[in-house]
Amino acid sequence: MKFRRQKIDDVQINLTPLIDVVFLLLIFFMVSTTFNQSTELTIDLPTATSNAPSTDRAQNVELVITADGQYVINGQTLINEKVSTLVQGLKEVTEGDFTRPLIITADAKASYDMVLRVYDAAATLGITKLAHTAQKEPIQ
Repeated sequence: MKFRRQKIDDVQINLTPLIDVVFLLLIFFMVSTTFNQSTELTIDLPTATSNAPSTDRAQNVELVITADGQYVINGQTLINEKVSTLVQGLKEVTEGDFTRPLIITADAKASYDMVLRVYDAAATLGITKLAHTAQKEPIQ
């Protein structure tokens, strides 16, 4: 008796649909991704020691931001709150010496946008030494 052998089909996985799905996912993520380009101003924060540091206070440029949104540079109030005015005021006070430290004192009720304008002006002029003043909270 002669038996017929059953024909065995080759089992293969078709990778074409899988590759299509991977490419569609890749295109989706490429299109839906947003790229944020931001510029940052690097600030070296000072360290405190037990001894009081000796600094020449006359060399510092003190910029005060009031609660009503005015800039005061070394006691002189600026005429408006524009960055260009702030840049011009800092140029006049520093007399071109942008290595002098800029000390920023902002009122707690002043808007954050006002502080960012000071950062923009400092970055425009190339001022790298920035410091903020703060009041120590009372211990309860």
